Amino acid sequence: MTALRVGTDGIARCWWCGDDPLYVEYHDTEWGVPVHGDHEMFERLVLEAFQSGLSWITILRRREGFRAAFANFDPHVIAGFGPADRARLMADPGIIRNNAKIDATIHNAAIVATMMDTEPGALDQLIWSHAPTTPRSTIREIGDLPATTSESTALATALKKRGLKFVGPTTAYAHMQAVGVVNDHVDGCASKE
Repeated sequence: MTALRVGTDGIARCWWCGDDPLYVEYHDTEWGVPVHGDHEMFERLVLEAFQSGLSWITILRRREGFRAAFANFDPHVIAGFGPADRARLMADPGIIRNNAKIDATIHNAAIVATMMDTEPGALDQLIWSHAPTTPRSTIREIGDLPATTSESTALATALKKRGLKFVGPTTAYAHMQAVGVVNDHVDGCASKE
């Protein structure tokens, strides 16, 4: 099955964004665009962890709810969340209410906040240090797009070594795609270059 789809606007894009305006906007302006900064990387890690087992559009539609619920993804604030915050988050219909993912976010925030205080830029550098060093195959068919790579497996291992949770190889690879560490726009997509 071809991985390229021409939208109702006549523009060729990766098949997964369809014609949903929010999805198209994300595809065209954010997905695969290089991102830098510890705060920015933390936000994407949180969202990718919550996406685990769900479709990305589910998370994207709740992104503003996540920002409000998780203090605009400020690791220093989230690290201080206690039982009342956990209860508030579990009652918040604006996010995905999953105890394990909420607890992992609070846990990870404490680690990232410490990294930001003691090693500014370390999270950004750690993630970008796992960028592929060899050119990737052209993606033409949906089956050409991997769920994990040796780089995402190594990144997941490195993140876990730092103590982070909910960062397996698939989540790590989705994160790498989202922040532009890899460019997985399919051959012929208007956003490929």
